[in-house]
Amino acid sequence: MSAPSPASDEQALFDLPPGSREVPTRVVLLTGASGSGKTSLTRRLGLPVVELDDFYLDHDHPGLPQRFGIVDWDDPRSWDAAGAVTALVELARTGHTDVPVYDIPTSRRTGTTHVDVTGARVVLAEGIFAAEIVAACREHDVLADAICLRRPRLVTFWFRLLRDLAEMRKPPLTLVRRGWALLRDEPRLVRHWVARGCRALSPERAEREIRALLR
Repeated sequence: MSAPSPASDEQALFDLPPGSREVPTRVVLLTGASGSGKTSLTRRLGLPVVELDDFYLDHDHPGLPQRFGIVDWDDPRSWDAAGAVTALVELARTGHTDVPVYDIPTSRRTGTTHVDVTGARVVLAEGIFAAEIVAACREHDVLADAICLRRPRLVTFWFRLLRDLAEMRKPPLTLVRRGWALLRDEPRLVRHWVARGCRALSPERAEREIRALLR
């Protein structure tokens, strides 16, 4: 009996090429503008989640990008992409890994936590820089899907501002200035994420697509 042929892009997620079955868990990368509904979606899905924002670098890390007189936390150079990929690959292949714990108000890591997803078919990796590691996760054969959330920009701006004010992430004036800049820049960001390999979906459509992977 001949071996099954390699899976095409149109085949089901878990119809994988020979030799890929040893990866028990697959990763769905989820990105979108800050405030686009990523956290709400992950809560509704109830799947294991890796918060990619925990891979931010400390505020005094050498060479961090600057904007508005502070570190530009919307620039991928403020984030440890290599560390995130290493953790996700280990999680997919072994079912567990250690990830950093990041404190946003003080802009630094405060420790590590152990993540165990043993038995899970899918884990969500959520954060604004998720698109930056689509290619690496695909290369390591752990990628299930890559999605960027998209909804009306004013809606995203409002929910982002309410969240950031409630969490006292930065001074209010800084949050408003940053939020307005992100609103104006959002179309370019969506194009960038799509170019990196993400599919642009509404939160509702993304939820349906991800749930379909579990059937």
